[in-house]
Amino acid sequence: MLLRIRPGRSVMIPLALAAAITAGAPAVTAAARSAAPQWSAPNADLAATRDAAGPIYSGSVARLSQAWSVPIVAATGPDRWPGAYSATPVVVDGVVYTQDLDSNVYAIELSTGKVLWTKVYGQAIPGPNGVSVAAGKVFGGTASNAFALDARTGQELWSKPLLRNETEGIDMAPGYNNGTVYISTVPGNSTHQNAAGGQGVVWALDARTGATKWKFETVPAGLWGHPDINAGGGLWYPPSFDRDGYLYIGVGNPLPILGTPDYPWASSRPGTNLYTDSVVKLDPRTGKVVWYNQITPHDIYDWDLQNSPVITQAAGRPVVIGSGKAGYVYEFDQATGRVLWKTPVGVHNGHDGDNLLALNGTFSPAFPYTIEPGVLGGMPSPPATDGRTVYVAVNNFPATWTAMGGGPSIDPSGASGELVALDLITGQIKWTHHFDSSPYGGTSVTNDLVFTVTFEGTIHALNTRTGEEVWSSTLPAVSNAPVAISGGYLLAGAGWPQTPGQQGQIIAYRLGGAS
Repeated sequence: MLLRIRPGRSVMIPLALAAAITAGAPAVTAAARSAAPQWSAPNADLAATRDAAGPIYSGSVARLSQAWSVPIVAATGPDRWPGAYSATPVVVDGVVYTQDLDSNVYAIELSTGKVLWTKVYGQAIPGPNGVSVAAGKVFGGTASNAFALDARTGQELWSKPLLRNETEGIDMAPGYNNGTVYISTVPGNSTHQNAAGGQGVVWALDARTGATKWKFETVPAGLWGHPDINAGGGLWYPPSFDRDGYLYIGVGNPLPILGTPDYPWASSRPGTNLYTDSVVKLDPRTGKVVWYNQITPHDIYDWDLQNSPVITQAAGRPVVIGSGKAGYVYEFDQATGRVLWKTPVGVHNGHDGDNLLALNGTFSPAFPYTIEPGVLGGMPSPPATDGRTVYVAVNNFPATWTAMGGGPSIDPSGASGELVALDLITGQIKWTHHFDSSPYGGTSVTNDLVFTVTFEGTIHALNTRTGEEVWSSTLPAVSNAPVAISGGYLLAGAGWPQTPGQQGQIIAYRLGGAS
């Protein structure tokens, strides 16, 4: 869960899939055949589709049962916000690599659950974090540094400090492509939430040495003229990459949220506050902007566009899918950044244009007032696509603003969620499945199943055609972590124990269960 106050056409079953279901054999659709054979990147693949090939489908999912579990090293407990684990694991050459919210890194044998090594950093971060693995190295970040570890031994190979000041941090799993590691700072860390002076900067680092190739400032170093008040930008999730190596980033929100008594409605940061709440396409050689599209200029409600952009095709046209906490899903033309469609999902109660009123100096609502999506609403975690449909996990969580300055009033007991399927070509909603709990676990897809995880600690598998739930499993604790899928394995995390009987664990399910 990213609890952070600073995310149609009808489709018939293909004959091959129907035949496989009838025969009881693994269903491998055309989309699955082009999907990742193993979950080898934080979002499954470089395109961030979160789509995995393998034998798990609606006819076999009932045979999933727990194969092993590994205790989380990070300190856990009901008062640790937002828990001790929120990453998506990656799987490379039969080894699971992952990271907890104390920055500790694990290497676990997929087939047995044996912990091969653990690199303990003991640096608390809010997350979602995680690691990338390539070229025999594990890349990640602590609260202050980017690092590379030997994938076989866990030995640290290099470490590079990235912060400018004590109000910045690193919360993301890095991206990797063609010998370069991409990682970003953010405004804030475990001890300084919503602090002034934090700047989000994307760093391109040489994967062999950690040396800087270039950096891209997602917001200006001057922070729109008031660095003593303002902050913003940065990445929460990894970049995605097209076939030519261009990278696409989803940028976080500007600060302060709403404003201060002296500078109401964010007037301390006049203007649109580029490149916050934007999808940006960058040249991998130079870090120069190819195009950008800012979705929420002069954001006043913490509506990050933070999810990794998804690179795919719609009717043969290269496109990019963007999403975040404002509660809209966008499809952009990959070459130009032009919006092809946008679709609201979840509850919206009439405040979608307040940022433009504030930008123009014409916003003057009476306090208190309630907005939805709230600061923890919309889509706080990544979407998935199978090449026909986009699947998003939506959090319906209102926030009430009672005064200028400080944070809003929120009530977690009033939160609920939805899993929404949208047609990739038109953006029309195909179906919606409602949950009584917040689906902070994003979405992950394989064959005819889409998975999400709800906050109370339940994994849900829905049929991609109908939205019907066909399988679920209860985790040993509250969860805010998405699942990864690798072959016949489903990997999950439960990182926020709320009662003495709950346990923080990394869990593997396998077709057929324990061997």
